[in-house]
Amino acid sequence: MKLNISAFALAFGIWWGVGMFLTTWWLIGISGVIDEPTMMERVYIGYHITPVGSLVGLAWGFVCGAICGGIFAWLYNFLSERIGASAEHLVKKPT
Repeated sequence: MKLNISAFALAFGIWWGVGMFLTTWWLIGISGVIDEPTMMERVYIGYHITPVGSLVGLAWGFVCGAICGGIFAWLYNFLSERIGASAEHLVKKPT
């Protein structure tokens, strides 16, 4: 089975972006706006745990998720072809 790279990248980008957005609002609800730098603020430029930062996190999450999802789908397709081709000779076909 092959994965559609663009569809997988789009789905993973949406998933990661919405996850960043919801996580930011969850953190705002739990502890309010945080002034201390977090690890995500160091990774994503312009991201802060604020309402505006949730939108920045949504955009960064979509871009990062789409790139990572595309790479994952491509790597899956590449390895499944290699492993499938090398394992074909191990399977006995009925005569």
